[in-house]
Amino acid sequence: MTCTQTTELSDARRLIELNQSCFCMTLSRADLDAGIVASVGVDGLDKLLSDRSNLFAATGVFVSLADIANMQSQVAAIEAAAALEPFQVAVHGRAIDAVTLAQPETNGLFMGYDFHISEQGPQLIEINTNAGGGFLAAALQDAAGRAAFKCSEAELQNEGVAAGMMVGTFLSEWHAAGRTGRPGVIAIVDQDPEDQYLYPDMLMAQHHLQQAGIETLIVDPAELTYLNEALWAGSSRVDMVYNRLTDFDLSEPGNTALRQALMEDAAIVSPGPRHHAVYADKRNLIWLSDADLLRSWGLAEEHILALESVPITKRVSAENAEELWTARKGYFFKPAAGFGSRATYRGDKLTKRVWSEILEGNYIAQAFVPATLRAVTVENEQLTLKYDVRLYTYAGETLLVAARVYQGQTTNFRTSGGGFSVVYQF
Repeated sequence: MTCTQTTELSDARRLIELNQSCFCMTLSRADLDAGIVASVGVDGLDKLLSDRSNLFAATGVFVSLADIANMQSQVAAIEAAAALEPFQVAVHGRAIDAVTLAQPETNGLFMGYDFHISEQGPQLIEINTNAGGGFLAAALQDAAGRAAFKCSEAELQNEGVAAGMMVGTFLSEWHAAGRTGRPGVIAIVDQDPEDQYLYPDMLMAQHHLQQAGIETLIVDPAELTYLNEALWAGSSRVDMVYNRLTDFDLSEPGNTALRQALMEDAAIVSPGPRHHAVYADKRNLIWLSDADLLRSWGLAEEHILALESVPITKRVSAENAEELWTARKGYFFKPAAGFGSRATYRGDKLTKRVWSEILEGNYIAQAFVPATLRAVTVENEQLTLKYDVRLYTYAGETLLVAARVYQGQTTNFRTSGGGFSVVYQF
């Protein structure tokens, strides 16, 4: 099967088959890296990319325009549900920390909605705040558009569009918080940023923001201080923080200055604790997969219909422990505040020891949805890996459609031939 046959592959089954059987497209990692470095021009970026051998996949992923529209409908429905008063009451009734109420008008930078594609359509796996890799994925998409491989039936976003939109979201967030003009200084904050696997993404974000005329720093939270009702990074007063920390409530001692700046509205912090509580806490999937509950809360029927494909999700508790253990092969178990697939388990892999840890933790059980498969050629060997599709959004609007190719239980950047993947839209 070749790329030119896609005009005959209009339904979900055929497109799934195309991803599983088409070895026709192998993207040169060297060409992709060179294209990204040439377009971004960040010192040392070439070495950082080459040191991360599994950052970009060796192939692209085919996604139908109908499936993309379906995913966007689900995002719109989630945004509508999250705006409902009963939903907000439930979220904040669950929280005991006032930090989840701070800066209520902001929308949250770099929301990530992750889907598996099935014959029944896209199925939401999870929602992430501070979904890293957006600038890398946008640069990859641009580089692939300039690469030798061409597929006349497919569509790629226009070069530079996604990165430009992402920069625009910083200004939109600034204004959503009630500020005027533009932020003077933005700080990209993460723990030991230079040691992070996605540090190149931070450098690219910094590059694009500075190209837009905004001074941008990359700092560890320990470099921040709160003094005279202002947040400081050294001698620079920070107006806005692009928060990449996984301390979602900013409760760790090293994040005290950042938390205080947020609580006193001295700097815009996005994504912040409220965004995680409203969107990314995995217990929210329990509500989003319960049509009767959503209907009782007043969600419009069109949105309830859009969320029908969200996998049924349950809270793991002592009351349903026996039921869930018996049916464990049909579930995926995740910590409510987890991230990056840490401490997540497929039910058919569970041991009694791990199960006892799950019962003691704060876990949800999500109906298992197998990942879709993608054929790929790596060093002349034909492999079949898995992939998921991510929508990067701001305020419900899609900034970029990306994919991640991997092998194993969950997404990772350890798979030969895997990593962020170009998305070709049909």
